[in-house]
Amino acid sequence: MIEEHDVLVVGAGCAGMRAAIEAFDAGADVAMISKLHPTRSHSGAAEGGINAALGNAAEDSPESHAYDTVKGSDYLGDQDSIEIFTREAPDDIIQLENWGAFFSRQPDGRLAQRPFGAAGSPRTIYAADITGHVLIQVLYEQVCKRDIKVYEEFFAWQLVVNDGRCQGVICWDLLNGGLKTLGGKTVVLATGGAGRQYRVTTNAYACTGDGTAMALRAGVPLKDMEFMQFHPTTLYPTGILLTEGCRGEGAYLLNKDGERFMKKYAPNALELASRDVVSRSEQTEIDAGRGINGSVMLDMRHLGAERIIERLPGSRELSMVFAGVDPIYEPVPVRPGAHYHMGGIETDTDGATELTGLYAAGECACVSVHGANRLGGNSLMETITFGRRSGRAAAEWALSNTTIDVPESLERDAERELKDLLDRGSGERPWKIRDELGTSMLENFAVFRRGEQMQRQLEIIPELRERYRKVYVEDKGNVFNSDLTQAIELGNMLDTAWCMLEAGIARKESRGAHARPYDYPTRDDVNFLKHSIVRWKDDAPELSWAEVRMTKWQPEERKY
Repeated sequence: MIEEHDVLVVGAGCAGMRAAIEAFDAGADVAMISKLHPTRSHSGAAEGGINAALGNAAEDSPESHAYDTVKGSDYLGDQDSIEIFTREAPDDIIQLENWGAFFSRQPDGRLAQRPFGAAGSPRTIYAADITGHVLIQVLYEQVCKRDIKVYEEFFAWQLVVNDGRCQGVICWDLLNGGLKTLGGKTVVLATGGAGRQYRVTTNAYACTGDGTAMALRAGVPLKDMEFMQFHPTTLYPTGILLTEGCRGEGAYLLNKDGERFMKKYAPNALELASRDVVSRSEQTEIDAGRGINGSVMLDMRHLGAERIIERLPGSRELSMVFAGVDPIYEPVPVRPGAHYHMGGIETDTDGATELTGLYAAGECACVSVHGANRLGGNSLMETITFGRRSGRAAAEWALSNTTIDVPESLERDAERELKDLLDRGSGERPWKIRDELGTSMLENFAVFRRGEQMQRQLEIIPELRERYRKVYVEDKGNVFNSDLTQAIELGNMLDTAWCMLEAGIARKESRGAHARPYDYPTRDDVNFLKHSIVRWKDDAPELSWAEVRMTKWQPEERKY
């Protein structure tokens, strides 16, 4: 007997918890599904801050925030989504603060705001450099207060699609073993990003594109999959994130000669140019031999011990533990690393997909606030604003519809598929394919994209998928079989990576995080001011295009 709920939220990071809270407050019976404990979700790793036009540090407005976001997106962001986002963000911040979010404050008691890249005003609210950690704790308190059911350590594997709508999720119960089907009148996917496709990434091991792959296989289109943002400051050699807040507080980037090289690439914005610009500038220095062991140096020494300890304590600790460097006394080695996927499941401004009953929010979704390049501080805000909107929309639809029908045949098919995988007596281990995927993606589809390298990667991925068909799961047990779940995660990453490559090769221009300086070095608004759309057809991606929704801002040349 399956358990049923009005709204099932898959994922328990900031977007998932905010969606669940809103759906509950709308009167729905809500449950969350998470392969991790909610406070272990990757949202907790967000450091630098969350954007809203409060105007506490300088003059600001939602309109100014929207313009910066459109410009930062390299004009690929959907402007109606962006205007909703920036208009509703300030009230969402106030609500978080009222719930107990312990943000840093100015001497007069107002919430402090720091500068972030490509922002026309210092609008990033922060809690030292542990903002995501603070938010995830606050949201989990609200989940507990409402006694929302959490299916913890449930690995969501397949969507239940019946009668033309999404009606539940088939999961693997990590704690007790076996498949479990949960029925839902509506499902909200909030499963985060897919950065683990890359060997060097700020993403947790859990960020494997699960929700994106589930939606893709259920026939839902994915949008702008070619745009993977590389964060400029990840620790060498681990890839662990050092927040943009370091540069917001005034840190410099130096090459091996001690030159503050951003003066050459962005003479006005310097280290606070948008992330795509800073990452490309760093990579150019490294490729030209002006780096140190494949990295450049982030220098905070001039900020002084007091400021570093007060505002960047987490970044200092990470540097000391994982790089053996105390930034009070020495520069820290950093390099670009895969960080955030701007693409994802295509949704409208209420998180609805084209499949009735299925919604998405957060990094796995593409409501297209970020377009071709996300501004720092906008992703945490997106999880809250669009998590709330998708939760409300999912609850309203669920409360006006009454039936859940999960055919037994779907469960039997899923069980047979898993049995075939577990019964296999030999084959290649998943980790080897996963390592080859991560290494090849970093070589062929990273900060700079070259046509011949992308074509090579497009040949590699089908070869890896073919080897994956014979993958061997050594652990045959039921309880905490992470060997099994990691094999499934690998399949998710291979399919979503293929979608990224198809869209990237077809986009013959340089826009935002998609930089092709050797064959298509400029932005081409005539032919490519449009969204890539990928569907899964006959076990392969199929590409089409869609118009960008524009309201008031027309493309202009980027100047820094």
